[in-house]
Amino acid sequence: MSITLSATPATSTQPGPAPAQERRSRLRRLRDPGLVAAVVVIALILIAAIAPGLLTGADPLAADPFTALQAPSGAHWFGTDQLGRDVFTRTVHGARYSLAIGTASTALSLLAGGLVGLLAGLAPRWIDEVLSRALDVLSAFPEVLLALLFIAFTEPGTPSLVLAIALAFAPRYGRIVRAQTLLVRRAGYVEQAVTFGLSRARLVWRHVLPNVLGPLPILATIGLGTAIVNASALSFLGMGPQPPTPEWGAMLSESRSYLRVAWWSAILPGATLTVTVIALTALGRRLQRRFEGRR
Repeated sequence: MSITLSATPATSTQPGPAPAQERRSRLRRLRDPGLVAAVVVIALILIAAIAPGLLTGADPLAADPFTALQAPSGAHWFGTDQLGRDVFTRTVHGARYSLAIGTASTALSLLAGGLVGLLAGLAPRWIDEVLSRALDVLSAFPEVLLALLFIAFTEPGTPSLVLAIALAFAPRYGRIVRAQTLLVRRAGYVEQAVTFGLSRARLVWRHVLPNVLGPLPILATIGLGTAIVNASALSFLGMGPQPPTPEWGAMLSESRSYLRVAWWSAILPGATLTVTVIALTALGRRLQRRFEGRR
């Protein structure tokens, strides 16, 4: 048996360690406690947003003045607010509003910014200059301030908040897509495709778009957390969903007057918002490192 093993050619044994090393590397990634925690948090938030009845069966709008501002107990795990509504139930149902606002605004900003950036990267130089300067001007404004300026010309509410966040984030994605488009446009394989007579439409569809749009889902995962934070901040200022909607930012705004007597009414929505953003950012950073070929 030992003779057989020693007589095995070196070429047949060399590929062996590579799959084993890859499997060990995958197991190490799966055992990463930070990644596991982020996935668990995101899974719970998705369950709360899609099927909140699996986590709580109470009504988030049901008020009971006789149980107002009660401390956490067996009947109300995280206490009640100033109207006697269950804080845990409202936080669970609030995931749907916060996640929907963040996802819709991120998708719109990706679409608008991606189209502008792609057009700037493929258009003639003078169009690129005009669009680039417009993106630079919008990027000079802080995102929350730009969103506030938009809402100032409309009216507070969920649709205005989604459009405001999308407008504030679109320049960021536009500049990224433009830079990536210019990089791909000047690549050697694209120049060879042009030499072989490939049409412009087919060139964009087969070579430019796949390489430009590849990093966007990863950036959107990271940007989703920031969009949720900004949406909650604007809701805290009264620019988003109006009471009694159980949105996290609106819940924090309602509970700020009762922090001294009922601190628990703000702890759970604030902690849930923070943990959600951290989990999305951690997952996005991990996907980004993997996309870039880093461990």
